[in-house]
Amino acid sequence: MISITEQYYSSDNNERVKSIKVKIGKLQNVLPDSLEFCFNALIQNSKMENAKMMIEHVPIKLECKNCGNISEQDGYLFACPKCGCSAITVISGNELTVSEIEFENVSNNKEVLN
Repeated sequence: MISITEQYYSSDNNERVKSIKVKIGKLQNVLPDSLEFCFNALIQNSKMENAKMMIEHVPIKLECKNCGNISEQDGYLFACPKCGCSAITVISGNELTVSEIEFENVSNNKEVLN
């Protein structure tokens, strides 16, 4: 996340990151508290030192290859709730991405991913 954010810095050495938004899918099994702890430790003495990390949790969504039903799953049982078929495609829940970077200078803000 830090190296992705660094790619969006301008040449201004005084530029600082105010916040970053990350999308984390449930299938990544990331513990938000652990991620935040590591993030805060790694940004010390950098242009991101006071940055806040916002986490958007992405649920697991499956598409059934048999009936085409799209459903959200709470657990890890990968079967269609409509027809019971286990032939499914994961369409969300596997994300681990930086989606937005907010700089203190508003004109440099970046939307990285949707």
